[in-house]
Amino acid sequence: MTKIVTTINDMQEIVKSYRSQGETIGFIPTMGALHDGHLKMMCMSVENNDVTVISVFVNPLQFGPNEDFDAYPRQIDQDVKAVESINVDYVFYPSVGEMYPDQLDITLKVGRLAEVLEGAQRPGHFEGVVTVVNKLFNIVSPDYAYFGKKDAQQLAIIEKMVKDFNHPIQIVGVDIVREEDGLAKSSRNVYLTQEERKEAIHLNESLQIARDLYEKGERQSCVIIQSITSYLNNNTSGHVDEVAIYSYPELVEQKWMSGQVFISLAVKFSKARLIDNMIIGEGK
Repeated sequence: MTKIVTTINDMQEIVKSYRSQGETIGFIPTMGALHDGHLKMMCMSVENNDVTVISVFVNPLQFGPNEDFDAYPRQIDQDVKAVESINVDYVFYPSVGEMYPDQLDITLKVGRLAEVLEGAQRPGHFEGVVTVVNKLFNIVSPDYAYFGKKDAQQLAIIEKMVKDFNHPIQIVGVDIVREEDGLAKSSRNVYLTQEERKEAIHLNESLQIARDLYEKGERQSCVIIQSITSYLNNNTSGHVDEVAIYSYPELVEQKWMSGQVFISLAVKFSKARLIDNMIIGEGK
C-alpha cells in the first residue's frame, strides 16, 4: 500500500532504513497533476528498484511573478490513487513551509545552460528547479532518478548538476509519452480550450515535418526553423514563442546541424504555454 510522507525527517528515516538493507531506491520528482508520462517513469522505477518514492511538490521557486503557481492544478487524492494502482511505495508530499522553513540564503546558479530556450523565456526558472531537486536528492537519497525527455533542457541541466556536484545518482531520461493524436502529455493541457486542444496536435506534426526535412538531407537550421514556424502559424491560433535548434546535451545553438541536436518549440495559447521537442542525429 502506498504511504504518504509529509515531513523531511520521516522521509529520511524511511530511506535510511532501506539503504541499510542494501535495497535500491528509485525516485521521480513531480509537481503532481499526474498523467501517463509520469506513470510511465514510475512503472520503470517499480520494475527496476526495490523501493519507489515519488514527490508531489509545487515548487514556488521555479515560477515567475506572472506565471501560474496559484492556478497550477493540485489533486493529491487523485494522484495518490493513480500511483497506488502501479505499486509506488511512498509519496513524499511536503508543504512549502516544510521545504523552505526559512529564507534561502544559499542558492544555486545554473549558468550558460539556463540562458537559452526556456531559461531565456523564464529567468530564474532553472535555478528554482536545481535548488528543489538538490534538496529532494538529499532527502530521498535515490540510486536512480527519472526525468521525462519532454523537458529535455531540464534533463540536460539535471544531468550536469549531478555530474558537477558528485551526486551518486543515475539519471534516467524517459521518452515523451503522447496522446493518441500526438500531443505530448502535460499537466498544463487542461488549460487548453476545446479549439486549442484540436490545434495543439500540430506541435508534434511540425516536428515530424522537421524530421522529414532532416532525413532528406537538410542541415541548415534556418530552413527547418522557418518550416516549423510557418506550419504552426498557419495551423494554430497560438503565438509561436520560440523554435530553436541546439546541440544536445551541450545546448549550443546550431546554424548547421551536426551530431545530436535538439529541436525545441514553444507555443503560447490563451492560458497554456506548451513545449515540445525532438532529439535527432548521432550523439558524440
